[in-house]
Formats: sequence, C-alpha cells, structure tokens
Amino acid sequence: MNTKVIIASLLLPALAGCGGNVKDNHTQDRMDWRSAVKEQLPLLGHRNWILVVDKAFPAQYSPGIETINTEIGLIDALKFTLQQIDSSTHVKPIIYCDKELEYITASQVASAESFRKELVGVLGGNQPQVILHDSVFVKIDQAARLFKILVLKTNETIPYSSVFIQLDCKYWSGEKEAVLRESMK
Repeated sequence: MNTKVIIASLLLPALAGCGGNVKDNHTQDRMDWRSAVKEQLPLLGHRNWILVVDKAFPAQYSPGIETINTEIGLIDALKFTLQQIDSSTHVKPIIYCDKELEYITASQVASAESFRKELVGVLGGNQPQVILHDSVFVKIDQAARLFKILVLKTNETIPYSSVFIQLDCKYWSGEKEAVLRESMK
C-alpha cells in the first residue's frame, strides 16, 4: 500500500474535527437550531453574543464561536431568537445592524426596502445601534477572546442584513452599576 495513502487514512479522521465548531443541519432536523438556542440561552449572559447572519457571512475560526446553519430566512430566525431572549429572566438584547443596509437601493436589491420594513417590525421597541460592518467584526473579535458567540446562519441573500445581538443583564442596569461603583469608593 502506498505510504501517502496510509498517512492520509490515519490523518483524515483527526483533521475532520479541526475546522472550528460548525454544525451543518443538512443531515439534521431543521428544528435543531431552535433547540440549540433554547438549550444555550440559559448558559449565556451579559457579554455573550448571538448573531443572526446572512448566507455570505464568513465562518470564523475561534474557540468561542459556534456556527449553526438554520436553513431558514433571517427574519424568521431573528423573530424566534428575540422571542427566546425576551422571555428569559436574565438577559436583554443590545442590537447592532450594519449601516450599509440603509444605503442599498431597490435597483441593487429589489427586496431591500421590504426587508428593512420587516426588520423594523421584528425589532419592535428594540432600537438597533447602526454601525459600519467592519466595526461589528472588531466587537465580535474582542468578545470571542473571552466569551461565547452563537452564530445562526440563515438563507438570507440581502447584503448587510445580518443582525448582531449582544446580550446584557436584564435585572441589573448600567445606572445601578454606576451607583454601586460610586458607593464602593
């Protein structure tokens, strides 16, 4: 037997797990991503992130990032995710959207305006912070060094449609934290 074939047959099983923590639901039930959100949300806290991203969002290699392919539209994945966060007792969302999405025209992407309207409806009272796409990557990179990031990849093909949710503590506000820190001086 060829030495290269033997080495490859020994290395391939070991290399199969080296591509990061990506779960592809092509072979799994499509409901699994929902179960993953429900199971992981109680473990997540402030400073963790949940990203609901478009189809072209790049897979990122970091031990703190887990990507799950939802195989559904972004709006539906976002609705479910926000419902789960809203029903939790411990976290609330800080939402970021890409500034670039505001500048995409109907001549560039026919469904851009209807997507933006639908997004506003889904976000409800959650006013997103609108920042440049590259700025989001800086925040994610910094967070991934210490904290878990759950990426829900969708079938959305509108550029810059991803929604980035930073989790914050629901039962302790920044104002309360400031008062506490001041009293500790």
